[in-house]
Parts: sequence; C-alpha cells; structure tokens
Amino acid sequence: MTWADPYIERLLCGHTVQFRPHGNSMRGRIESGQRVTVAPEPDREPEPGDAVLCRVHGRCFLHLVKAVQGHGPRRRFLIGNNRGGINGWIPRRHIYGRCVAVED
Repeated sequence: MTWADPYIERLLCGHTVQFRPHGNSMRGRIESGQRVTVAPEPDREPEPGDAVLCRVHGRCFLHLVKAVQGHGPRRRFLIGNNRGGINGWIPRRHIYGRCVAVED
C-alpha cells in the first residue's frame, strides 16, 4: 500500500480529493505541504504540463505530464517532476486524476 492508495480509490469512484503532498520534486509549482485538489476527469486526456496523480513502475507521484506519444490504446505519457527528473512512460490507465487547484 502506498501513501496515494486511499486517494486513488476515491478518484476511481469519481470523487475529487484533497491532500498535502510532501517533497521538493515539484518545487516552484507545488511546494511541500501545500494543499492540492485532484479531480478524476476520466473523459479528458492529460496534456503536457498537467500535474497528475499517477503510478510509474509501482510508485505513486503527483508529477507532470512531460510528453504524449501515440494514439488510441497505445497512447502513453511521459511523467517527470518539476526539476528535470523523468520517471518514465505510462499508459492512460495509470493516471488517476489531474491537479486542478493548489492552495497555501
């Protein structure tokens, strides 16, 4: 079980969630401890620049979509942080929600 599992479960049920992520990988966009609101948006395709709650290689992140490649079921998304780090490519099904608000 990861820190994000309770939020992912609620997102998969169609609920918007709020939480306070910790860490410096998104510094400049989301500061450690700021409250974020993440919405499921199942009908909206993620775009480069979106901050998304996702799973990459078994680990959960609130990170950025850096690039999109392919179409249809082969479409995939490159995930990375706001400091130049790259986590890897994932399918759409591993993106659970998009950050729609950041509060102090």
